[in-house]
This record gives sequence, C-alpha cells and structure tokens, in this order.
Amino acid sequence: MRITKIASLILVAGATICTFAYCTSDAKDKNGKQTAKKTDSAGVAVEEETNLRTPVDTAKYNELVKTNANGDTTGKWPVKNHPIPLDGAILPFKRIVAYYGNLYSKKMGALGEYEPKTMLSMLDKEVAKWEKADPSTPVQPALHYIAVVAAGDPGKDGKYRNRMPFKHIDSVLAIAKMRKNMIVFLDIQVALSTIQTELPLLEKYLMMPNVHLGIDPEFSMKGGVLPGRKIGTYDASEINYASGYLADLVKKHNLPPKVFIVHRFTKKMVTNSQNIKLRPEVQVVMHMDGWGEPDLKLGTYRHFIYSEPVQFTGFKLFYKNDLKKAPHRLMTPEELVKLKPRPIYIQYQ
Repeated sequence: MRITKIASLILVAGATICTFAYCTSDAKDKNGKQTAKKTDSAGVAVEEETNLRTPVDTAKYNELVKTNANGDTTGKWPVKNHPIPLDGAILPFKRIVAYYGNLYSKKMGALGEYEPKTMLSMLDKEVAKWEKADPSTPVQPALHYIAVVAAGDPGKDGKYRNRMPFKHIDSVLAIAKMRKNMIVFLDIQVALSTIQTELPLLEKYLMMPNVHLGIDPEFSMKGGVLPGRKIGTYDASEINYASGYLADLVKKHNLPPKVFIVHRFTKKMVTNSQNIKLRPEVQVVMHMDGWGEPDLKLGTYRHFIYSEPVQFTGFKLFYKNDLKKAPHRLMTPEELVKLKPRPIYIQYQ
C-alpha cells in the first residue's frame, strides 16, 4: 500500500478505541480513593533476582544483534554505535512475550480479562508457540500492567489520568511470582500530566530488578487536548528523560539493565527519534502498537518502526481487534520472525 494510505489507516489501527473507552470509570478503589501502601516486595524481588545477573558475552551480543537484523542490507539494521549492555541484560539473549492489561477492566487486555491461573495458562501456550517458531531464542514471559491510565474525566487535578492503587501493582507482582523468573512492566499514560511527574511516583517498583517500564505516546497529550480526541506524542527529549531516570536507578542500586518500551503506530507519536540516547543501563524497544489486518500491521511496522531505527523492536497482537477485518486472524510467530529486524518484544492484548 502507498504510505499515504497506510498513514491514514493507522489512525484507526491504534489502541485509542479499544482501550480509552474502558479506562475512565473504574480506575479508583472501592472508596473512590487512590492508595499508596508501602510493601516489602522490593526486598523479596532483589533476593529472587540475585542469581540472574548473567555476564554479557560481548561477541555473542554482537552476533545476536546482527542475526536479529535478519539479513537487512539497507544499513539501518543492526543499529550503529549501540552500547554493550550491563551484565544481566535480557535483550537480545531472550525474546520477551508479554500479556498486557489492567486489573480494573476486562476490555483492556488479557491481564485483567481472565483470572490469573487461566491468563497464565494462556500465556504459557503463546510462549510455547514462540519457542517452537524460533528455538534459538529463549522466551522471557512478562506481564505488562497499565499503572497510569488515561481517563475521560479530569479528576481532582484536571489531568485526565488515574494512577492505579499500589495494592494493584502488588497484585500483579504476586501473579508474576506464579511463574519462575517472570518480569513485570509498568506502563504510563500521562494524558495532561507529564512523564516527569508520573515516573518518579513508581520509583519504589522500578528499583526492583524484575520491574521494567513502558510509556505510551498515544496518551501523552500536548496543548490541553484531551486524551482520546487525537493521537498524542513524545519527543526524544522526553524519552531521554525517562531512560536517564532508569539509568540512574540502575547505577544507584546496582541493577541489571532496564527494558524500556515505547509504543508507536504513527510517525508523529515519536518526534526526533534520531536523538534518542542509548545507554548501557537501558534497552530501548520501539514497539509497533497498531491493530488491524496483517497487511496493515506490516505497513505500520515497516514505515514507523523499521524506517526509524532506535535499538530493538516490538510487535503487538490484539486478540479481538486484529480479527475485525479479513483474513480475521492473528499473525503467527512464524510470520513475525521473518521481519527485518525480528521483533524481540511481543505483546498480546
């Protein structure tokens, strides 16, 4: 398809319709209040992760990065001058396969739609599919929880976002412990707030070795435009703030590198991507977040992920929205491992 046609269709392919309508009424506890109880889960996570700091084999890392480019000859991939990560890096030694969602809603993703044992059993089956499609790359299972949710009501401070109660984040961490070495992502939709305001509030979780970060430009609104009215945006400077914050935590607390997911399905969602800074403490994944039929998704990946290389790439699959148009099916792991570059982070919603 022509790029102009793809660009116009991509606005339909984003997550706005399928998530925003469901995150506005439920994002408070039963008393209508936010909670911020302290827990001792950080110490537990540190103890569990102590033996997971695998030294990085530089030669192997470079070999895998080149292999992951999957024969690309344009010079875009593998990314030039990327840093060797600190010991304990997940990427590209493993492929992350994650379930996405929110505990308040059954319509924002598998994480929240199904009770934990059923959800984890479903994820196990997806992990097995990826292990079969690419036996050379071990799979790292993950839960990707929307910890700050764009909302349809302004709230007391007029920022149109709801911060999830810490007790719910603790619940997700507890669910993750039901599988050995499962990791967790906390995702932020800032709406009319800012990443500089929201990110530090999750520090006690991001200090844990098994907790990583996602940010969603779709709901980063500028100029007072309300979330859901148009697609939001992040500039490289804001992305660099977030990765710098993570890098400081890694250095301060002697952590393995953080994986940092940036959602994207239009060009304007991320501006000045060539200025995104890469750091040995942080592994940046530009994640194709659009929904639709396979041809549309492949066009999105080609024009907005492949064409603007940052570091690693991701690909999202929607159990419901990807089936709306012919051929009414999800793309398969066998299809996705043929992409250039191969996505190293896979998310199911």
